[in-house]
Amino acid sequence: MKKTNILTILSSLVIALALIGVLGYQIPAVKSRVVWRAEVARAYLRGLIYPARAVPTPLSRSDQSTPLPSPTPTQTMTPTANSPESTQPPTATPTITPTPTPIPAAASLSSTYWEKQTANNCGPASLAIYLRYFGWEGDQEDISALIKPLIADRNVNVEELVYFVRSHAGWLNAEFRVGGTVERLKELVAAGFPVLIEESFKFEEPYWPNDDLWAAHYLLVTGYDDNAQVFIGQDSYHGPDQKLAYQTLDADWKIFNRVYIIVYRPEQEGALKAILRDDWDVDVNRQSALETAQADTLANPEDAFAWFNLGTNLVYFERYGEAATAYDNARNLGLPQRMLRYQFGPFFAYFHSGLNEELLALTEFALQRTDNSEEALLWHGWGLYRDGDLQGAIEDWRAALEANPFYQDARYALDFVGSSP
Repeated sequence: MKKTNILTILSSLVIALALIGVLGYQIPAVKSRVVWRAEVARAYLRGLIYPARAVPTPLSRSDQSTPLPSPTPTQTMTPTANSPESTQPPTATPTITPTPTPIPAAASLSSTYWEKQTANNCGPASLAIYLRYFGWEGDQEDISALIKPLIADRNVNVEELVYFVRSHAGWLNAEFRVGGTVERLKELVAAGFPVLIEESFKFEEPYWPNDDLWAAHYLLVTGYDDNAQVFIGQDSYHGPDQKLAYQTLDADWKIFNRVYIIVYRPEQEGALKAILRDDWDVDVNRQSALETAQADTLANPEDAFAWFNLGTNLVYFERYGEAATAYDNARNLGLPQRMLRYQFGPFFAYFHSGLNEELLALTEFALQRTDNSEEALLWHGWGLYRDGDLQGAIEDWRAALEANPFYQDARYALDFVGSSP
């Protein structure tokens, strides 16, 4: 065979393989695997460049409070010198609430639908499983296309999931609350409400050297059994009808301020209000969660997650100086490497307390672990803006929009400084 013929055949094979690759990449499942493998490689490389460690401890500063102050049960911590004046959260008017109806010792909400999550997609997959209870006919890709269109986006916030339900499943409504309890989950399930919670998760394999394997995950709770002391959950990663011990679920849930989402039909609102009672009021619910977190810090002053939850609930009431102190304590005790991939209260607290060096240090750490975190990019940009680096801030905000084209906070930031996306 002539050399020219061999070259022609080889060239044709290369072109054919390239075409097959291009066509194969258009298949969502194939594309997801390819992108995921590339993301794994990038994460490992970043782990070599920026060796993994826990969330950094606070910088040394003159206004920093003494470590681990112990407030009394009726007091909160004193704001730092750089913080705005503290304002007390609204105090609920005492109300007489009816005694809840006793619930059965076991309950289970059946569904024939379960969906395995694709890469970085536990939020949309879990919500898809949830919405199928109500006759919704989409899947996780329909949800992620609108709230996380890029596979590399590693986090979906509770607010984004609630937004999807309210805006794209028009016959349904959704609420989220914090400070949930095991009993609250059981009450809701017994009344026919599945409940979506955010909890901690352990990877099976490391993604960089010295990986602590900790991450966040969503779980749809659909049943419980008091005799076995277990919840039944639809887990988009591990599989349907997973059994989790009450104590284990509560410990993993606590790390996320025991946040929970309830999706419901409009005609179910009265029943939901009766279950939530005072927690139907968002401010009252948050105040209760704040008091629970504070009690947790008193019971165990070395519980980093209790201090973190205290900071998060203080941020809600715009008590930023106190929140910064709580987050300082959490950081001194030690937080997982990926903590700031999922929770962003410290960025609010340090920015609004005027602690710009803390903000920059913390967002830079967050970006070392998750370089496409739109929230970390947003707040790093605001830190640069405060430092007088307008161009650097604009670059961060544009990068945040590249990471999530629907991220309105980044658009607002660019509009604020008169820059185009």
